[in-house]
Amino acid sequence: MIVTGSRQVGKTTLLKHLAEKEREYVTLDDPVEREAAVREPALFLERHQPPVIIDEIQYAPNLLPYIKMYVDTHQHRGDFWLTGSQKFHLMKDVSESLAGRIAVIEMYGLSQSEIENVASEPFVCDHQVMLERFKQRKPQGLNAIYERIYKGSMPFAYLGAFNRDEFYSGYVNTYLERDIKSLAQVADELDFFRFMTACAARTSEMVNFADLAKDVGISAPTAKKWLSVLVSSGIVTLIQPYFNNTLKRAVKSPNMYFMDTGLAVYLTRWDSPKTLEASAMSGKIFETYVVSELLKSYHNAGKQPPVYYYRDTDGKEIDIVLEYDGTVYPIEIKKTGNPGKDAIKNFAVLQNAGKPVGEGAVVCLYNNVLPINQKNWIIPAWLI
Repeated sequence: MIVTGSRQVGKTTLLKHLAEKEREYVTLDDPVEREAAVREPALFLERHQPPVIIDEIQYAPNLLPYIKMYVDTHQHRGDFWLTGSQKFHLMKDVSESLAGRIAVIEMYGLSQSEIENVASEPFVCDHQVMLERFKQRKPQGLNAIYERIYKGSMPFAYLGAFNRDEFYSGYVNTYLERDIKSLAQVADELDFFRFMTACAARTSEMVNFADLAKDVGISAPTAKKWLSVLVSSGIVTLIQPYFNNTLKRAVKSPNMYFMDTGLAVYLTRWDSPKTLEASAMSGKIFETYVVSELLKSYHNAGKQPPVYYYRDTDGKEIDIVLEYDGTVYPIEIKKTGNPGKDAIKNFAVLQNAGKPVGEGAVVCLYNNVLPINQKNWIIPAWLI
């Protein structure tokens, strides 16, 4: 088993919590252990015999063939629990060395339901399900939601006293010095930091490599490579467009979202939840929060999120399109407490999708589950 995800999301803590007493733990963050793993992989595995947790396996991918030989010889499941916070090369090495022999689990920061310690299920466009969930959750107003957005989703933020700027400064420095420095695709760490900041300023927008490249002073192909690094690091996710043969005017570029709003806010330098909420970025960061919560609701259930978005050359847009059970479900995300029928005006585009169109939702700051019309409902953001 390998658990992947960005730094500080709790991979090691989770595995240590689940581990039995006799399972050894070794981290390749330790330069002595890393050198041993790189130079003498067979001897390293003799020294650290299963059952074992090997943390930050990306630093010694040459261990993977030896792990494969051990697994093939002993035929015992669960001997190796691995973690990795940089998937750019790691998953290629894993797929080549351990194909069919390893389960891959991807972790993200805490979801709202985890923070509140309530049951989590994948979000569905079903007002009956939302009404039941409404009875179990604590309502959250505008200020509480933006405090949560500002704080972010890293587990460390919820363990007690938390200095946000200090935490994210260390997070970014560690990411640049340990993960990015090891990649041949990144020649200048300062340029890459500027690129991260430019991406954070464009969270919830359609990807435009030319604009990103212009902001940082790099080429568009380099911007494309660097964005793939952020995606493989679990920092950014791309929502693919919804299109098929019947939706010929749909655009085909993905939308970009930061998975941790706290990091996006830190990079774009907002001083408080209040100034963030009143800013021009307020709507984009609210949408980022909603989308990341929606994605985590599926990932935490071990399911691939059936999540897309729609935009066409006529300027019509639907923030999220869910597709499951042969049906499409439109979702609009609005930073408002009083959405009207104008919020669902583009949902009719999906009538041409060639599939049944299910119940629609407007996710917003209203604190109740209410109908807009017979087929579309208002859903509070904190219910996702």
